[in-house]
Amino acid sequence: MWTLSGFSDEISPDLQEQATLLDELGLSHLELRSAGDINVLDLDADQLAQAEKVLDAHGLRVSSIGSPIGKISLDEDFDAHLDRARHAVGVAHRFGARYIRVFSFFMRPGSDPDDARDEVLRRMRALADVAEQGGVVMLHENEKQIYGDIPRRCVDVLESVGSPNLRAAWDAANFVQVGVRPFTEAYGALRPHLEYVQIKDAHRADGEVCAAGRGDGEVVQTVRALREDGFDGFFSLEPHLSRAHDLGGFSGPELFTEAWTAFTEILKSEGIEYR
Repeated sequence: MWTLSGFSDEISPDLQEQATLLDELGLSHLELRSAGDINVLDLDADQLAQAEKVLDAHGLRVSSIGSPIGKISLDEDFDAHLDRARHAVGVAHRFGARYIRVFSFFMRPGSDPDDARDEVLRRMRALADVAEQGGVVMLHENEKQIYGDIPRRCVDVLESVGSPNLRAAWDAANFVQVGVRPFTEAYGALRPHLEYVQIKDAHRADGEVCAAGRGDGEVVQTVRALREDGFDGFFSLEPHLSRAHDLGGFSGPELFTEAWTAFTEILKSEGIEYR
């Protein structure tokens, strides 16, 4: 049985409002990215304690820490960023989360990502070391404009680092937005590394994000393949149906519900049980 989660800060900045809608939709997990418009890694001790109280009151668990680790350029200070990654591990432990989302660093406009390979791999190896020491799994998301934005470079990061604590988070919409047909051109290469699925879709013509199954993200084909090969993990709604930016996106309650409905209708039509 597959487990649904979601970036609940797309519902509202207010964590209580997030939790209320998750209750209504029957979700037992969320991906914790921000509360009160503050990133989870920047919440102070009192704010973290309050977040725990809200989640506990609603019986909600955290599937992953939606961190911005790796969303800096290669000419920015990495030592401070590595300290932030260690803090992310502590936050994950506090909320009982096995996973932390990470990225493989922004490329400057006009630069060739392949020229940055050695430095990217050095940094990703350091992040994997932090994950190994902390007993968590970092999930590399194929964000656009980072080193690992296309299948070849995603696989390069995962195989070159070669750590069981660095795995892949699949984002079909991001692949569409960089001109990749997700299932046709990426699934086979990434499936051995795939541990977590983010649910959003996009139109190839203009990159506009849409609800699952309504764009060119080949969501249905991917779902079928995951069922056939026995995938058993999280599917995290990240709709971005109202607006998107470098550190996240927003949908609002109605559009978040629309995204949940679109994806669960796919699961029902395919005869897939979920919780």
